[in-house]
Amino acid sequence: MSDLVRTRGITKAELARGRNLKLVGIGTPILLTTVPFVLFFVITVLFSTSPAFAISSLFIGLVLSVIGLVIGLGTSAFTFYRHQEWSKQIRERIAANGIGAGEIDWFRKELKPSEKRALKALKAADPLIEDAYRETLASRLTATRIVKSSRKELQAVKRREQKLKSLKPENGKRFLEELAVDNEKIGSIQNEAKQMLTEAESRLEMIEAAAARGGSFADTEVALKKLAARASQLPLALEAARAHADAIVELENSSPDLLADGDIEESESNRDSRSERMN
Repeated sequence: MSDLVRTRGITKAELARGRNLKLVGIGTPILLTTVPFVLFFVITVLFSTSPAFAISSLFIGLVLSVIGLVIGLGTSAFTFYRHQEWSKQIRERIAANGIGAGEIDWFRKELKPSEKRALKALKAADPLIEDAYRETLASRLTATRIVKSSRKELQAVKRREQKLKSLKPENGKRFLEELAVDNEKIGSIQNEAKQMLTEAESRLEMIEAAAARGGSFADTEVALKKLAARASQLPLALEAARAHADAIVELENSSPDLLADGDIEESESNRDSRSERMN
């Protein structure tokens, strides 16, 4: 966790918020169920004067426990939903700069069953092979995310192109040219991510085979460094292309206002020049 705070800019308060949400989600149903029943059970034992009082006290405690269970389950569901949203935000911030080998646990849900089994089996094997597997697995996760994200970005760029062609603004040609550049850039990022994904998947199979036969993994060190470097560069390139595309959208949305302001300034200047000639 401390490494995550240092390298990703995630504060300790944000990590503590996630832990607190998880604790509240687990503890709330237990507390709201057990506390009323235990309290009325103690009251029954200490202050019971008749069987009717004891039965009534236990019945009230049972009813309150059921109500507490319902409230606790509702609170727990809402809290776990908030925890999922928090976890999703943290994962996105981690993936924005490339997933590292020490951050695999944050992406357990995105691992394949075979990868989970292999990762568990390699913990008892050579630590070097386990580190290599985790490093390659991080590259595979990064490549998979980039492929999905770039596909969505390409669809968004196409929608923006269609919108510009239908609206036909004054400077739409320039916007279309810039969107074409973004389209080409995101497409190249997607192709490189697909290539990295293929390399990572084949490297994972090689590592599993090397671990199965107890071989050495020294000959793949250069390939792993290449995968790690590419995994750290591609997300930043995709973020840059996405920011440029968003800037084009903002310019597109603000261009009518800019044109209107220019017409107003031009009319004012023409009016001033006419008044000067009259004088």
